Amino acid sequence: MSEIVHPDPVATEPKRGSLKKVGIVAAVIALALVAFGIFTRHRSDSQLATWTTAQSTPIVTVIRPTAEGASDALTLPGNVQAYNSAAIYARTTGYIRKWFVDIGDPVRAGQTLAILDAPEVDQQVAAAQADLQTARANRSLAASTATRWRDLLAKDAVSKQETDEKIGDLAAKSAIANAASANVRRLGALQGFTRLTAPFSGVVTSRSTQVGALVTAGTAASTPLFTIADVNRMRIYVRVPQAYSGQTRQGMHATLTVPEYPGRAFDVTLTRSADAVDPQSGTVLVELQAANTDRALKPGAYAQVKFPVGAGGTGVRLPSSALVIGAKGTQVAVVGSDGKAHLKTITIGRDDGDSVAISAGLSASDRVIDSPPDSLQTGDPVRIAPSTGPARAKR
Repeated sequence: MSEIVHPDPVATEPKRGSLKKVGIVAAVIALALVAFGIFTRHRSDSQLATWTTAQSTPIVTVIRPTAEGASDALTLPGNVQAYNSAAIYARTTGYIRKWFVDIGDPVRAGQTLAILDAPEVDQQVAAAQADLQTARANRSLAASTATRWRDLLAKDAVSKQETDEKIGDLAAKSAIANAASANVRRLGALQGFTRLTAPFSGVVTSRSTQVGALVTAGTAASTPLFTIADVNRMRIYVRVPQAYSGQTRQGMHATLTVPEYPGRAFDVTLTRSADAVDPQSGTVLVELQAANTDRALKPGAYAQVKFPVGAGGTGVRLPSSALVIGAKGTQVAVVGSDGKAHLKTITIGRDDGDSVAISAGLSASDRVIDSPPDSLQTGDPVRIAPSTGPARAKR
């Protein structure tokens, strides 16, 4: 029988102590790992929140308004028109027999432009002349009859009533003859309208007829056969904003430019003003005139007119991209000292398309946000993008 060997208590005691130490160390390491994981996750969440907040803050470009001086010119679009312009219509119905002028031809007052054939009018004139001859014959007979009856009345050969009837018949026949004569003159004048003439000296700017074409007069569908324009002097019509209407006066000189002559300026003079503000556009219509001896200016042309007036040094100018149009009117967004956006309501003095002149609500020291986001509201924080150079409103 084999002998059973029992472990020595003294020998196993150190092993138990070592295992206990290993467990404590493992627990400490586990706790450290858990703490590190919690710290790392908290740090990641904090960084994510910071990044999200930074991304939600819009980055904006800031520009400075440009102050307008008193010498700044007011440039407005204008419409060039001939000093006199007349559309020539036919006053009688007929056919074009011949036309003598075409577009671009100079004409003088009274010159024949075209001739019409109006056979119906010719026949009406002939019938009216026959009616006139009949009326005159009846009047002559009534006159001789009335004279005889007056003589007979003096001898008491006829009654007073019969004499008065003969005299009344003479008056009626005279009235009929006068009416027939007036009808002949009317048809004669209508027959004279078969010859179209120029009302004044000028240039033919349009022709809308051909030989043999039927011309119908007195209808809404009638078109002018010719258009004559006096281009020796031109009229220019400009609508001036109400804010500047007080600075425009009769006799002031302005500068006109047209696209077909770049670099050339025409001197124009303000001759009259409507002296009334159009409630729809808020502008005052003014007329300027310019000599056109070389015919450089053309009727109907688009032009730019520069008036020697300005905002009086009180306004500022911004590009149109900085404007915010909403329910509260026209506003701009500015960056305050607290780094937040603030919307300001402004008053536009003049709109030049790519830029606007602001007469109230903004100063030259404001930091204006260019192209602000549509969702931007007062109090929203913003981040200013690095400046790449001075930004000024274009003129």
